[in-house]
Amino acid sequence: MPRVVYTPHLRRFFPELEEESVPATTARELVAELDLRHPGIAAYLVEDDGSLRKHVNLFIDEDPLRDRATLSDALPGDCVVHVIQALSGG
Repeated sequence: MPRVVYTPHLRRFFPELEEESVPATTARELVAELDLRHPGIAAYLVEDDGSLRKHVNLFIDEDPLRDRATLSDALPGDCVVHVIQALSGG
């Protein structure tokens, strides 16, 4: 089962976030399951059309998510998915 690790900054919006295992075989399934566990997180991660938001990155193990449009990337059962928020500003 994939393990999900969150950037600490996300706890500002979702204080209950902790590293967790999530039953999912694709990135799209992962986002849906995360939204069941943490209501509202999907709206933070994906656009209305289901594509990954510009300011969010998902890494499957060490590799960036390839399909940002439909989140069809497969998740091996023993992978680690890093949910990272891009920060900007000066």
